[in-house]
Amino acid sequence: MMEYAKVILPKVSFSKDLFRKELNKCINWVEPDQRMELYRWCYKNFNDLYPDVLAEAFADIAA
Repeated sequence: MMEYAKVILPKVSFSKDLFRKELNKCINWVEPDQRMELYRWCYKNFNDLYPDVLAEAFADIAA
């Protein structure tokens, strides 16, 4: 599922709402041990675009 996230999230990054929806799906779909990898990858690639969405989506993981 991690590879799926790396494919789909860039494709939907044109829309904040769609990005939020797909990111939340990806967080729920990836294995628990892959969530930190998804967290790092998302912050590396989308922090300039949607820092508020990332902070909201990963609030439980970063804590």
